Amino acid sequence: MAVGERDPHSGHMTTGHEWNGIKELNTPVPRTVWFFLIVTVIFSIGYWVLMPAWPLGKTYTRGLLDNDQKQLVAKRVDAAADARSRWTKQIAAMRPDQIRADAVLMAYVREDGHRLFGDNCAACHGMDATGNPGFPNLTDQEWLWGGTPDAIAHTIAVGVNSPASKTSQVSQMLAFGKDGILDNDAVLAVADYVKTLSDPAWAKGKAASVAKGREVFAANCVACHGEQGRGNQIMGAPDLTDQAWLYGGDIADIYTTINDGRQGEMPAWEHRLNPVDRKILTVYLLDKVKTP
Repeated sequence: MAVGERDPHSGHMTTGHEWNGIKELNTPVPRTVWFFLIVTVIFSIGYWVLMPAWPLGKTYTRGLLDNDQKQLVAKRVDAAADARSRWTKQIAAMRPDQIRADAVLMAYVREDGHRLFGDNCAACHGMDATGNPGFPNLTDQEWLWGGTPDAIAHTIAVGVNSPASKTSQVSQMLAFGKDGILDNDAVLAVADYVKTLSDPAWAKGKAASVAKGREVFAANCVACHGEQGRGNQIMGAPDLTDQAWLYGGDIADIYTTINDGRQGEMPAWEHRLNPVDRKILTVYLLDKVKTP
């Protein structure tokens, strides 16, 4: 097939290519395509002239509009920080009870506290603050280290068993069975007794074991948990008479805790969160506590 041959049906010139009798036509580019190509080129040139576009070593062409997104973001961040400082200054100067009585401030606390809690605490305690196995529920009335504003703020600041703080609260449940302090029969017996403190019905049919467990408890556990098993917030020892179990309250979990021991850790936030943020978290948690 010759180049330049005109197709008798369409009237277009051919390219000289042929496949099994099918000839390729040299059809022109559609006008619509040319239109959009031209518009695109004009837009590109206009954008290069008006907006920041070309790198020039350590800087770049600013454009006639001088639309610097970095400066815009910086201004917005500064404006947000200025707006936040207006109410955080009030938070810093007021007591937790005064803050909780101020509906406007509490709206800020709930919003900002939710962010702070989600960023720093939710991984362990859950977004709803109801805890996970090994991490306490922060919405009930059962506090290991005290539920007053000062106690909560102190726990947030220094943590529990935290190597990051020189003033960390230290708490450890001994491994009475694993370390050979008690034999297995004694561990089983004291587990039965501890179970009855929160579930008296468990004592049915276990009188001998519970009686022995009571003796073991008196000899080994009262120093931390008290004679009635109600715990000691100064030492972080939990109340064994309620239904708030950190590691589980069935007999197998109780046995494992007594036998293997426990030593949880809470990070100290005094180096990561400033005093105002810790105060916001404290008030936020107090607001989350469910009244009985």
